[in-house]
Amino acid sequence: MKKIGRNEKCPCRSGKKYKHCCALKPQAMMKPMAPENAARVTLKDAVDHIGAAAGAKKQVFRELGVFLLFSTLAGDAWLLEITESDCIQLARDGRLIDVPIDESPETIVVDWTHTFAVKDRRLEVVSYEEKTTTILPDAPTGAIHSAIRRIRKRHSPELLDQVHLDTIEAP
Repeated sequence: MKKIGRNEKCPCRSGKKYKHCCALKPQAMMKPMAPENAARVTLKDAVDHIGAAAGAKKQVFRELGVFLLFSTLAGDAWLLEITESDCIQLARDGRLIDVPIDESPETIVVDWTHTFAVKDRRLEVVSYEEKTTTILPDAPTGAIHSAIRRIRKRHSPELLDQVHLDTIEAP
């Protein structure tokens, strides 16, 4: 079994560093995720987790592949996709927003409503429909910026370009 570094993310998926999370707990209480269960983590599961955190008005940040999810103390939650800078709001004021996510083992389809950018240490979202820009003051901008840099460093541009499929319209 691989040793977990103190500054690595905790295997319990809390989003905290190991030294601030499960390293503080007695070993008997820790239950690492089995490899077969780790492979079954889905975007829908992550969305449900972030939605629950938003309902409880907890601040949570999570990274899942090219997706970043966060909830704020105000009860807002967002899903960001870094390759095309798309995003969609998952919760507002602690209330979940119905977000259709079509997920299969081969593809994930989300009807994105916004695009995002990190500018001047702030997260800005622009609505596709209304073309309005909103600044999210309580977004974890530093964590988002770091995660984007980490993901882009970890994966080649060619691989990240393959994340999106061109939409094929029926004749």
